[in-house]
Amino acid sequence: MTPFVRLDPSDNVVTATRALEAGTSVEETSTAVLIPSGHKIATGKIARGEPIRKYAQIIGYAAEDIPPGSHVHTQNVEFRNTQADYEFGTDLRPVQAVEKPDTFMGYRRKNGSVGTRNYIAVVTSVNCSATAARRIADTFGPEELADYPNVDGVVAFVHGTGCGMAGSGDGFEALQRVMWGYAKHPNHAGVLMVGLGCEMNQIDWLLEAYGLKQGPLFQTMNIQNVAGLQRTIEAGVDKVRAMLPIANQARRVPCPASELKVALQCGGSDAWSGITANPALGYACDLLVAQGGTGVLAETPEIYGAEHLLTRRAVDRATGDRLVGLIRWWEDYTARNHGSMDNNPSPGNKKGGLTTILEKSLGAAAKGGTTPLTGVYKYAETVRAHGFTFMDSPGYDPAAVTGQIAGGCNLVCFTTGRGSAFGSKPAPTIKVATNAEMYRRMTDDMDVNAGEILSGDATVESKGREIYEVFLRVASGEMSKSEAQGLGDYEFVPWQIGAVM
Repeated sequence: MTPFVRLDPSDNVVTATRALEAGTSVEETSTAVLIPSGHKIATGKIARGEPIRKYAQIIGYAAEDIPPGSHVHTQNVEFRNTQADYEFGTDLRPVQAVEKPDTFMGYRRKNGSVGTRNYIAVVTSVNCSATAARRIADTFGPEELADYPNVDGVVAFVHGTGCGMAGSGDGFEALQRVMWGYAKHPNHAGVLMVGLGCEMNQIDWLLEAYGLKQGPLFQTMNIQNVAGLQRTIEAGVDKVRAMLPIANQARRVPCPASELKVALQCGGSDAWSGITANPALGYACDLLVAQGGTGVLAETPEIYGAEHLLTRRAVDRATGDRLVGLIRWWEDYTARNHGSMDNNPSPGNKKGGLTTILEKSLGAAAKGGTTPLTGVYKYAETVRAHGFTFMDSPGYDPAAVTGQIAGGCNLVCFTTGRGSAFGSKPAPTIKVATNAEMYRRMTDDMDVNAGEILSGDATVESKGREIYEVFLRVASGEMSKSEAQGLGDYEFVPWQIGAVM
C-alpha cells in the first residue's frame, strides 16, 4: 500500500494511508510532523485564505499560511458557508442496461407492496403509551413465537414525543407521516397502535387523514378508554395474539429487485468513507437502479457543500430546486438556533481525518452513485419515484433512518469508518466497514469489508457488486450481523421539529 492517496490532480492535499513519521517523502515534499492515518498533508504551500481542495472540490480555506508537508486539519482550516452556482440536469448519465432481471424472495402484500421481513408492530402515538407498547411486545418471546415460524417478531416502536407540541406545522406533520409510514410498511404483517387518549397526536386524526381502516391486522386502542395500563397491556396482548396466526400465513415468493428500496446511510465516518465504502455503496445503488429499484439518500446537513453535484443530476429543474430549498431551510434552521452547518463533523469524525462538513459531505454524497436524481422528498414522506432519490432528514442516524423506513425503505445499508452499533427494524441494516483495521476489530458487527479497496485486494466496482448481492440475500431472509445481534428495538427516533410546549 502506498503511503498516501491523491484523489484528483487538482487537489492540494493528499491523504495518508497509514501513520507517517516526520520526514516521510510525499510527492515533492516531506511530512513536517507525524501525520495520523487518514489525515491530510499539504503537497505545496497554501496561503492564508486560499481554498483547500480534495475530490477536486473546496473543503475549506487556509486559516493561516500552510507550508508544504504540513498536517492539514482543524488547527489550520476554516469553514465558510457554500456559495454554489447551481446547475440543473447538466450531468445526466444513462442508467446501465441489464441482461436479465434479478430477483429476491420477498413477501408480496395484498396492496402490491413487497416486504423483506414479516413483523407485527406495536406503534405508539405518544410517549405516555410507551410502557404499554413495550410490555405488549415483550410478552411475545421466542417460546411463543416458535409456533409462528414465518413471523420475525413483535416489535414496539416507541418515542419521546406526541404531546407538548403544536397541532399543525412541520413537527406535527412529520410525526404523522412517520406513524403512517410504519403503519403501512410492507415489512409489517400486522399493526397495533397504542395511545393515551388526550395527547396532541391523536390516533383518530391519523386514521382520518390517511384513510386507515381497522381490521384483523390493523388495530388501535387508547389507555384512557380501556381503563388503565394493565388492562391495556392485557387487551393489546390479546389483539396481537389474534394477529399471529394470520401473519404466519405469509410466504416468501420470487420478487423482482425493482421492489427493493434501500436507505443509503453512513455514521461514525472517517476519511476512508468517501474513498472506499461510500463509492462502493454508490456503485451498488447504480446496480439497483439499473434493475428498477430505488436508493434513498438522506441526512441533508451531510450533503451540505456537495448538493451542487446532486442538482447537476436532477431529472428536471423542479427536482433540483426542491433540493436547494432544503439546503436554504437548513441554513436558516441552524442560524435561528444559533448553530452552524459546520457543527458536524463530530469529534470522532475529526479524529478519523474529516475536517469540515464540506469534506464529509463530498464523501457522503458518493453513496448515491451516478444515476439521475429522480425525486426529493420531505422527511418520512412516501418515496414513490424509482431510481436514485433524496429525503430530507437530520444527520443523526436513528432519526434519519426512521424517516427513510417510514418512506418505505425495506433495507438499510450503513457505511462506517469509526465503527457503529446501529441496527434497525423492521428494515434490516447491512453494515459496510471503510477500513480493514476496524473491520477486523468489529467483525461481529460488519457485513462487508470495503477496506480491501484501499489495500488493492478489491475495486470500488467489485466491492459494490458484493454489497448489491448482500442486498438480495438479506432481502430474501438472510440475517445481517446487526439483525442477528437483535439491534433495532431502540433506534426508532422520529425527528422532533419545532418548540416543545
